[in-house]
Amino acid sequence: MANLSSDLERERVKIEKIAASVGLDFFETIFELVSYDQLNQIAAYGGFPVRYPHWRFGMEYESLAKSYEYGLSKIYELVINNDPCYAYLMEGNEFLDQKLVMAHVFGHCDFFKNNFWFSPTNRKMMDNMANHATRIRRYMDRFGVETVENFIDICLSIENLIDRFSPYSPKRTAPPEQIDDESRHVSPQGKLKVHRGYMESYINPPELLKEQASKRGESAQPHFPEKPERDVLNFLVHHAPLKPWQQDVLSIVREEAYYFAPQGMTKVMNEGWASYWHSKLLTEKIMNDSEIIDFADRHSGTMAMSPTSFNPYKVGIELFRNIEERWNRGQYGKEWEECDDLTAKKQWNKEQGCGRQKIFEVRKHYNDVTFIDEFLTEDFCVQHKMFVYKFNKRTGQYEVDTRDFKLIKKKFLFQLTNFGQPIINVVDANHNNRGELLLTHLFEGVEMQPDYMQETMRNMFQLWTRPVAVATVLDGDPKLITFDGTEFKHQSLSGLPVGEGNGASAANG
Repeated sequence: MANLSSDLERERVKIEKIAASVGLDFFETIFELVSYDQLNQIAAYGGFPVRYPHWRFGMEYESLAKSYEYGLSKIYELVINNDPCYAYLMEGNEFLDQKLVMAHVFGHCDFFKNNFWFSPTNRKMMDNMANHATRIRRYMDRFGVETVENFIDICLSIENLIDRFSPYSPKRTAPPEQIDDESRHVSPQGKLKVHRGYMESYINPPELLKEQASKRGESAQPHFPEKPERDVLNFLVHHAPLKPWQQDVLSIVREEAYYFAPQGMTKVMNEGWASYWHSKLLTEKIMNDSEIIDFADRHSGTMAMSPTSFNPYKVGIELFRNIEERWNRGQYGKEWEECDDLTAKKQWNKEQGCGRQKIFEVRKHYNDVTFIDEFLTEDFCVQHKMFVYKFNKRTGQYEVDTRDFKLIKKKFLFQLTNFGQPIINVVDANHNNRGELLLTHLFEGVEMQPDYMQETMRNMFQLWTRPVAVATVLDGDPKLITFDGTEFKHQSLSGLPVGEGNGASAANG
């Protein structure tokens, strides 16, 4: 298959059969053997060598290449959620490394195919990425590389402002259909639909549009949107005064953001599942005796977790093992929860043997937040020393700050929710009856970084072309920050009545 050597191809066939025999169900998986430089290039593009050109990918490549050259990191595997799945092996890795990676990849591919949170993703994304690249290169040829790249910069700065849960609810706004060309442009309010880009300035003269907007501003307009819109990118695609090519580029960035979202939502589970299976298959069915020490060295390096960091591989694999053991021994349910006898709990074993069935069930239905919320127990935290640490300046060491399980779990879940990023909603597209855009930040105890917030607002202004305001909390005080294209203004919301119009309710969480 692909460009694998005969030895690797023989091992691939063997591992694929073993993986299928234990219940793993995956798409056809195509392995490619590449050099470390090629692997860094592919990784820089997010795993898609056919992706559109942009300086950000070049910067990522330089970072990966230097990290490898300096011995700081090494990419062992890269696998793409696609049908068929594409996986890359690095030339120069030892034969044991290649076998480990193959087993790990089949675990990932099984997760991609069967986990609910990946179900709405595009399984032909490799083709779509190539299509996106073609369209963007066409715009670069027409409008100039710098013009298009600068606009992509703006779009990428807000690519996280999507509603990650919308694809799973038919009642909510799902990702829009792909905009193939300029003829499918959806015109903002007040503009006539244009089927040829070169006719835009004639059919919708800018002076006339400004005059119409001014007239609309003289009388109160209905509140729009009717309810807060969390998918900010979708709102801008359909309502910002963008040129047809800009709308298309923004829709491309949005589509790719939705594609990658489930990977962030299931990072702990996905890596834990793949690590569980590569460990089990290699130690039980694939390796020979002479490879055990080398495998232990590779595996322990991947699973290492210091007190100051969080390793998704380690937490994921240990939680899956814990779930399997508990369900095999019957350590769950009302009787188990109500048992106060520590000796009885330690010896508890009803030999139910349903652990393997349970972990496959968990793999199918859960994401990281629900996974941690339901299966992370106090005993597990104690066993794996998952405490909250802080640095002691006097001793120069990190020390346990708290062993409070509820607090530990709460902080853990908070880090995983929305990837630790702020939740932003569009609440009014005609704020102050002047066409200004009002956003609210769902404050949950962590304030936004002012420099990040301001740069994002600058980019939002370039898309909206009117003042942009954000209701949030800064320095413990609810505030409305407005950017008019020139300067930022801060207005305290503490004395204002709570309401949807001023965004104070969202700012107060």
